[in-house]
Amino acid sequence: MREALFIKHNSERWKHYEEVPTHDPDELAERFVSVTDDLAYAKTFYPNSKTIGYLNQLAARFHTSIYKNKKEKKGRFAAFWKYELPLLFYRHRRALLYSFIFFSISMLIGVLSAKYDNSFVNLVMGDDYVNMTNDNIAKGDPFGVYKKENEFMMFIMIAKNNLYVTVVCYLLGIFCSVGTVFSLFRNGIMLGAFEYFFFSKGYGLSSILVIWIHGTLEISCIIIAGAAGLVFGNSILFPKTFKRVVSFKKGAIEGMKITLGILPIIVVAAIFESFVTRHTEMPAWLSVGILLTSLLFVVWYVIIYPNFLSKNSNLPTYVNAAN
Repeated sequence: MREALFIKHNSERWKHYEEVPTHDPDELAERFVSVTDDLAYAKTFYPNSKTIGYLNQLAARFHTSIYKNKKEKKGRFAAFWKYELPLLFYRHRRALLYSFIFFSISMLIGVLSAKYDNSFVNLVMGDDYVNMTNDNIAKGDPFGVYKKENEFMMFIMIAKNNLYVTVVCYLLGIFCSVGTVFSLFRNGIMLGAFEYFFFSKGYGLSSILVIWIHGTLEISCIIIAGAAGLVFGNSILFPKTFKRVVSFKKGAIEGMKITLGILPIIVVAAIFESFVTRHTEMPAWLSVGILLTSLLFVVWYVIIYPNFLSKNSNLPTYVNAAN
C-alpha cells in the first residue's frame, strides 16, 4: 500500500482520536493498540515519512493518558520487601555467593594471622580495646564492653556506624568492584582476629553465644551489602548486551535497592547489640534461640523465599515489570 492510500484510509480515525477524547480504560487501550499497530506499519514501509512522527506523538499521548493517573497499589511499599527485594536476591545470587566467599576467606586469613602473629590482634583491634578487654577478662566479665554505655546512646552510635559501613561497602563498588572486595576483606579480617582473640582466651563458645546475638544479622548485612557493591561494580565491567552507561545505571539502581532494603535489618541488629547483648548472663537456650532465629530468617529471606518467588508466575504486574 502506498503511503498516500495508507493515510487516506486511517486519517479520519486518527482525527477522531484527537478530537474526541475518552476516559474509558478499555477504549484508551484499544486506541493505543490501534495507533501503535499503525506506527509499526509506517516504520516498516515508510521509514522516512513524517507520518511516523505524528503517530509517535499520538501514541505517546495515549500512553500518558493511560498511566499518568494510575494509582499505585496500596501495598506497593510493603511489596518492595515482599517481592522486589527477594527477587533481586535471586537475580544476583551469584554476587551474594561471591561476597560470602570473599568474606569467609578474609575471616580465615584474620584467624590465621592472629594465631601466628601475636601483635596482629592489637594491630586490627587497637591497643585500647585489647587492653580494656583483657582488664574485663581479669574481672570475670569478658564482654563488659557491651555494658559500658547507656542503651539508647549505644544504639544511636552503633546504628549510625553500621549503616555507614553498609552504604560505603555498596558505594565502593563504583571502583569496578575492587573497593567492595577490599571492604569485605577488611571487615572479614577484623572479625576473624576478633573471634580468635576470645577463643585464645578460652571464651570462644561464650563469644558465639553473646556476640552473635547481634552479629548474625550484622555480618549477614555486610555480606549482602558486599553483593550490592559487586552488582554495582560488575555492571561497569560486564555490561553484557547493554550499552555500558545503561548497564551502569541499572547496576547502580539495583545495588542501591538491595542496600536500602537491608537497612531495617541493620537497625534491628543495632537494637540487639545495644539492648540484648549486654545481658551476658542470659540462659544459653535463650541466646541460642535468638541466634538461630536470626540465622533462619536470613537463610529463608535471602535464599529460600527468593527461589520460591522466582518460580511463582502469579506475581503482581508492577513487580513483574520491575524485575
